[in-house]
Amino acid sequence: MKLALIGIGQAGGKVVDALVDYERQAKTGFVVDAIAVNTARADLRGLRNVPESRQVLVGLTRVKGHGVGADNELGAEVTAEDVGDVLSMVDDLPVHEIDAFLVVAGLGGGTGSGGAPVVARELKHIYTEPVYGLGILPARDEGGIYTLNAARSLQTFVREVDNLIVFDNDAWRKTGESLEAGYGSLNAELARRLGVLFSAGEGDGSGAVAESVVDASEIINTLGSGGISTIGYAAVELDRPKRGLFSRLSGGKADAEDGGDSTNRITSLVRRAALGRLTMPCEIAGAERGLVVVAGPSDVLSRRGIERARTWLEDETGTMEIRGGDYPVGSNFVAAVVLLSGVYDVPRVKELQAVAIETQRDMLAKRESSAASLDDLISTGDDHIDPLF
Repeated sequence: MKLALIGIGQAGGKVVDALVDYERQAKTGFVVDAIAVNTARADLRGLRNVPESRQVLVGLTRVKGHGVGADNELGAEVTAEDVGDVLSMVDDLPVHEIDAFLVVAGLGGGTGSGGAPVVARELKHIYTEPVYGLGILPARDEGGIYTLNAARSLQTFVREVDNLIVFDNDAWRKTGESLEAGYGSLNAELARRLGVLFSAGEGDGSGAVAESVVDASEIINTLGSGGISTIGYAAVELDRPKRGLFSRLSGGKADAEDGGDSTNRITSLVRRAALGRLTMPCEIAGAERGLVVVAGPSDVLSRRGIERARTWLEDETGTMEIRGGDYPVGSNFVAAVVLLSGVYDVPRVKELQAVAIETQRDMLAKRESSAASLDDLISTGDDHIDPLF
């Protein structure tokens, strides 16, 4: 699937940077182009794979390149004011070559949570290609303002895109990791999952042909349910004996694998992907649509295994709209990606909204208390001082 990536804010830019890096290493060509948008000049400078020529600094007249300080209302305002600069850069894209736009943002900060819905809305007005979102939720320990931003942005973002893929930082960060190391590894993990999913059908240059092709239309149809999506992933390294001289000369299949082994491996991987660590943990029962992609060497990709895995996922989710296929790659690993679209039983989102409501109440109460305290502070009792103006 051919994508145009647009990263908004610090987290969005870094995830896009990681996706471009993954695509270059995998040599699959699913990234047609990538753009980074930010209100902070320093965040743009930290990108390694999105060149300066594809970076847009918005809000320069308002915030002078210093960011919006976690104020997502300001982030939305300055992005709306300068969205023409973003669209001008999009106009340079070979849009006829892309299958969809992917707008990426962290939902806890100011620029991403405020600006991403603005950019997505404008893209949908102008282009006929689907506009998908990738929203990254903040961890619980990042603070109430980031939780409030995320809850507000999630509601807006999901309305402005054709489908919103969600990644929950809180479910993935490891205890004791530094922020830089932790988020770096999370970005790489997310890029791997998205990379395998969107690379399907594009090939890795080996010339291998899939038995059951997963192309852009399969992904588009799966995401066509709208709402929120989550992605699962599992992989295993193949235990292949080294081929000896006799095997190479005779063309023998000393390393050929029993079909039952391939079938069992694939069904096991798909179960692990669907029931293990999803990008957004949720109950998979009730998902509207699903897609299974199994990647690996062509000689171990079992059509029977994929069909069994699809049937199992149909039973688990309760929907018949489960698509799937294989993605042959030159690798010593077999990986399974499960995309679940239209999920609704998501405890983290419900918790996020509850915490955001409480945070909003506390902020309002503190504002009222501060205003009353200020009145008391400057009050002079019976004495009267004429105001300056």
